[in-house]
Amino acid sequence: MNNFIEEHDPTEALKRVFRRHASGVSVITTNDADGNPVGFTATSMTSLGATPPLLSFNVARGSSSFASLSRCDYVAVHTLGERNVELAKRMAGPSTERFIADDWERGPFDVPIFTDTSAVIIGKIREIHNVEANAVVIVDVVESLLGLEQRGLIYHERGYALPGDRLN
Repeated sequence: MNNFIEEHDPTEALKRVFRRHASGVSVITTNDADGNPVGFTATSMTSLGATPPLLSFNVARGSSSFASLSRCDYVAVHTLGERNVELAKRMAGPSTERFIADDWERGPFDVPIFTDTSAVIIGKIREIHNVEANAVVIVDVVESLLGLEQRGLIYHERGYALPGDRLN
């Protein structure tokens, strides 16, 4: 165990380990009660399985998007690629600046769709599980929109990156 540095504080342990864990980057969008677009960048989106087709993502309950997310029916889950670094940054920035660019349109179920992402899943929210100050959102996949294929965007060591060569 000489090749490890021990961290005994649970909060720091979690942060330090997940900084070293590369995650795919996605953008989640929906509408607020007035029909205005809301959304955020997420690195927690994952497939729960194909039978039935489900995905999940996590969100802080104190985030600017959570109130809208907790009241909506449908979401768009965008997978991001190498051309979407600025989109990822913008959707992680101030909520008032997330939809100011002319790079989105209304899609199925009127959800906001960013038009230059690698793919979009349209989903119906099945369940939201509140856990402490966060929530786990479970989504039924309804359909997908496939964009241009591009190298995936990942988040690693507090920054965006592109994956290297495949090992297999």
